Amino acid sequence: MVQRQRRPNAVGKAADYLDQRTSVGLAVKEFARKVFPDHWSFMLGEIALFSFVVLIASGFFLTMFFEPSMALVHYEGEYPPSMEGQLMSVAFASTVEMSFEVRGGLLMRQIHHWSALIFMASIVVHMMRVFFTGAFRKPREINWIVGLILMILGLAAGFTGYSLPDDVLSGNGLRITDGVVKAIPVIGAELSYMIFGGEFPGEHIIPRLFTLHIFVIPGLLIALIALHLFLMVLQKHTQYPGGGRTDKNVVGYPAMPVYVAKMTGNFFIVAGVLALMGATMSINNVWNYGPYDPGVVSAGAQPDWYMLFLEGALRLMPGEGTEWVIAGYTLSWNVLVPAVVVPGILFTFLFVYPFVEARVTRDEREHHVLDRPRNRPVRTGLGVAFLTAFIILALAGSNDLIALQFRLSINAITWFFRILFFVGPVFAYYITKRICLGLQRKDREIVLHGHESGRIVEHVTGEYVEIHVPPSPEEVWLRTAYDSPQPLDTEAAVDAGGVRRTDHQSDKRWQRLSRFFYEDRVAPVTPAEVQAAHPHGKHDEAEERPAGINSRQRTRT
Repeated sequence: MVQRQRRPNAVGKAADYLDQRTSVGLAVKEFARKVFPDHWSFMLGEIALFSFVVLIASGFFLTMFFEPSMALVHYEGEYPPSMEGQLMSVAFASTVEMSFEVRGGLLMRQIHHWSALIFMASIVVHMMRVFFTGAFRKPREINWIVGLILMILGLAAGFTGYSLPDDVLSGNGLRITDGVVKAIPVIGAELSYMIFGGEFPGEHIIPRLFTLHIFVIPGLLIALIALHLFLMVLQKHTQYPGGGRTDKNVVGYPAMPVYVAKMTGNFFIVAGVLALMGATMSINNVWNYGPYDPGVVSAGAQPDWYMLFLEGALRLMPGEGTEWVIAGYTLSWNVLVPAVVVPGILFTFLFVYPFVEARVTRDEREHHVLDRPRNRPVRTGLGVAFLTAFIILALAGSNDLIALQFRLSINAITWFFRILFFVGPVFAYYITKRICLGLQRKDREIVLHGHESGRIVEHVTGEYVEIHVPPSPEEVWLRTAYDSPQPLDTEAAVDAGGVRRTDHQSDKRWQRLSRFFYEDRVAPVTPAEVQAAHPHGKHDEAEERPAGINSRQRTRT
């Protein structure tokens, strides 16, 4: 019997045509067989990617109606009535017209703004997950740097887009930016003149920000996102510790069809939630603020959440005695410290940390299994300390609103946050480190003695003991299969030939830093300790007396 061959459909013909000319089928086949581990936290990066797609789509719509011009016009729209006849820039007028005259314009504006907020939030939380689990270790240091640059570009994209409507709120933000630029020693005034095309606000800043916002920054973001995803696929995905998971394998599901289907569903969920937020949650109603006027300052004005820490740092910095005149140049520490030094410390810490940690451990191995945060108490403590400082500065950026809502003195609130900025991170670091060490000791106890069952029985000898439930093999693996580095040892100042080592002082500094990281440590349970602990019969083999022979049993509550 002759079997009839199925004729390829249009999709099959197109795929065959493309494969014969590009050999793309090999790449698709290789990617389809790529195994990815499964964990809810890996979706944080997907949310950033999908919200960026929504950003691009909604931004494309908005660019067709926005006019990036600072020329002055009188508004003639019917809505809102409060704007009619007011003198404003073309940029502000086109924003109001887009919101009230263009079908779906306000919806797209709000979807775009919410997408930007969710994009930055998901990036920050994703970077936190990477930091606390050690996913930045070899061979992913480059991808960590790429992720940090993506976060900085996201901040730049948010700032440039936030400033485009030329309303009072965004204009005040640009005025602060002008002050920060002018505070740069020697070249500040000339740099401000170049950026704004003259004295602030000039006539060119909105068109320049528009070019950066729709062309330069998105192009860089797309290129770096592609590089980020390429490196992730090339280096294989990290996975959480568990039974059978090592640095030599990946336990999970293939990309096709499992993960492609899941990611497609996740995209529509994220896009749907953003559309729902844009339709029901009003945000950045610029007509309530009015067009920008250098002589008007809005009370209770805060930037978007991801820039709020800079606002808080500026509000906390005292002004008296912080302006120095040196050789005819004014050095404004009250601007430079909060706007340059504070974010500089934050981002420098994030950029160099993977290399510092690798150096103090002399670790050159590849790592594909993630750390449990409790097993690296100093890293976890430092991360919580920096997050605490960020949150304190963000709250300080709303000190006027806090004072208004709680009827407190704004000066008292400001001093409270000034003190808390120095005390809070240290306290958070200490508490977090102690919690991590306590959790490690609890893991040792569970591995050696098992879980407490709450049952207390009388042994045949009359002794009361508690029955412990032994942990499963996977629990034992999770609590013992990790590295616990020890502090570095310093080599002798003189080598075997009697020659003094030139790098001895450098080694001593790294050794002191290594002690800071790993001096307080709880070593994982060794197989010998497990073997010695398990045959303790009184706990695991306790027997109750037979009924009628003074048998007693107590249940602890």
